[in-house]
Amino acid sequence: MTRLLSTLILSLFLIACSDDGVKSDPYADWSALDFYDEASTALNAGEFEEAIKNLENLEARFPFSPYARQAQLDVAYAYYKFEEPESAIAAADRFIRINPRDKNVDYAYYLKGLADYNRGTGFLDSYFPRDLSQHDNKSMGDSLRSFSTLVERFPDSRYANDAYQHMVFLRNKLAEAEIHAAEYYIKRKAWLAAAKRGQYVLENYPTTPASRKGLAIMVQSYKELGLNDLSADAQSVLDANPIVTENLADNTNTELEAPEK
Repeated sequence: MTRLLSTLILSLFLIACSDDGVKSDPYADWSALDFYDEASTALNAGEFEEAIKNLENLEARFPFSPYARQAQLDVAYAYYKFEEPESAIAAADRFIRINPRDKNVDYAYYLKGLADYNRGTGFLDSYFPRDLSQHDNKSMGDSLRSFSTLVERFPDSRYANDAYQHMVFLRNKLAEAEIHAAEYYIKRKAWLAAAKRGQYVLENYPTTPASRKGLAIMVQSYKELGLNDLSADAQSVLDANPIVTENLADNTNTELEAPEK
């Protein structure tokens, strides 16, 4: 009898816990539209953490809902605005992978480019700006690839012009980063390494202002190595060919609007 009573009490306790568990879920009766409306309201109010929570809940609970695809894009934007670039890039990559023919794929590439472009910068950069060429070259390279893909695949995109302006800027900074490395090697009298850096700039970023510095580094480095013919050739190119640089309009934008619905 005692054992039966104990079993009955335990069963009632488990049922009560189960009921509490159901009641403790405040979203149990929410539809996909409820989650999406709440997320949209949060996005418009700048409450990005709240928006992320609702968008991720929407996709997890209603993965086949018509709102799920838009939620995948919106959450990438929300992470970008919440200053979590890694999560923004991961979400954008996921959207591109799942929806390669969606009308907003160009936006996903643009978001990826901006997220990498801004990665590594922080609050103090607003007050003490740093030369981007001194930042992580990988982030700059990743950003350049995303913008390049956008411009090449979607030349008529509303984001293509701004992406191109970012590409010009990034190529300039990546070339400058190579020059910084070459100058470091020059200080150490590592002439061959310096010459290779100069050559790399000339081959990969020929229309950047840094390409003339690259040629000058090659002239000096080859001369120091005793490779006088190569030094003379580089000097001839430097003298005879003024470098034509790409124009960069001062209108690059790092602010991202919410994705189209």
